[in-house]
Amino acid sequence: MSFMLNKFERSGGEAVVQYLDSNLRVVKPGAFVRCAVTGVEIPLDELKYWSVERQEAYASPEAVMMRITGRTAPGR
Repeated sequence: MSFMLNKFERSGGEAVVQYLDSNLRVVKPGAFVRCAVTGVEIPLDELKYWSVERQEAYASPEAVMMRITGRTAPGR
């Protein structure tokens, strides 16, 4: 996976990202994105799961399955 952002361009706050098939395009620099299911902050350098179709990030494989099956995270 290649990020189109060098590590010196990151700011603190939430990034705006375009999710592509095999990588990401950072539209607005930031340190993290939010999981679409759990709301947890995901540091950009730890982001591994996303949906190109839905343009959403996920914190874990469990969060992906929750989105696919329509379940929600506890407390959300």
